[in-house]
Amino acid sequence: MIRIKDKDFEISIRRDEIEERIAAIAERMNKDYEDKCPLLVAILNGAFIFAADLVRHLTFEHEIQFAKFSSYEGMSSTGRVKELIGLNIDIADRDIIIVEDIVDTGVTMSNLIPKFREKGARSIEIATLLVKPEKLTVDLDIKYCAMEIPNDFIIGYGLDYDGLGRNYPDIYTVANK
Repeated sequence: MIRIKDKDFEISIRRDEIEERIAAIAERMNKDYEDKCPLLVAILNGAFIFAADLVRHLTFEHEIQFAKFSSYEGMSSTGRVKELIGLNIDIADRDIIIVEDIVDTGVTMSNLIPKFREKGARSIEIATLLVKPEKLTVDLDIKYCAMEIPNDFIIGYGLDYDGLGRNYPDIYTVANK
């Protein structure tokens, strides 16, 4: 049990399970991109740990860039996506893999994909550590998903509560909901 600000959290997914699931999606990606050199676009801040662990398993040539978008305040999505740090390279005729820590409503992805298409991306796939299927409000094709989880608020492994808790190696959920 850990406490961050006014909330208590308990472990819900242990680090060893996270590692196994990342290795499994990396194996699929290695087959799919064996002879390609895609651009991985890791979404800050939450996806930095997942992206780092994922690329250690990738055996194909790739580049990685970081972008930052925001749709959250506290524990809730605002439904609006703000671009805080955009891509600074040309993505025309590139295979793009968006690397995200968690897809819950899907609003961020549904905003990014058309923007990347407008910039001429050849293909766009999503690789996410977590997805909350019951919270999705848009139709998304998520090709690489490590785990589906319930609609709980979580922290750890890059995910935060008002900027805190990203450093924990396991994933925690709010205790005593």
